[in-house]
Amino acid sequence: MEAKTGILFDSKEAEKLERIASILRTVAHPMRLGIIHLLEQHPKLSVTEICDRLGSEQSLTSHHLQNMRLKGLISVRREGRSMLYSLKERDVSLILECLDNCQCNM
Repeated sequence: MEAKTGILFDSKEAEKLERIASILRTVAHPMRLGIIHLLEQHPKLSVTEICDRLGSEQSLTSHHLQNMRLKGLISVRREGRSMLYSLKERDVSLILECLDNCQCNM
């Protein structure tokens, strides 16, 4: 991979940058950010609990959870009749905290 500055990245660095970009694309939605924030505070939540806390519809919330699960950011485990979601990539919280602390011309 070559950056616009002409710097060459080795394959390991290029892979790392692609993973970071993938994470940022995946969380780039207010509801997904809300889900991550909830899962930081509560290690395991069901879809119903997430919907209640976000005030969102179950179908839309399930869609976002599925997307985040497929991208490897969250995991799901069955407990009885409930499917409980948790953060798989805890480092995502650090990225979001950094962005939250950045004033970004606001």
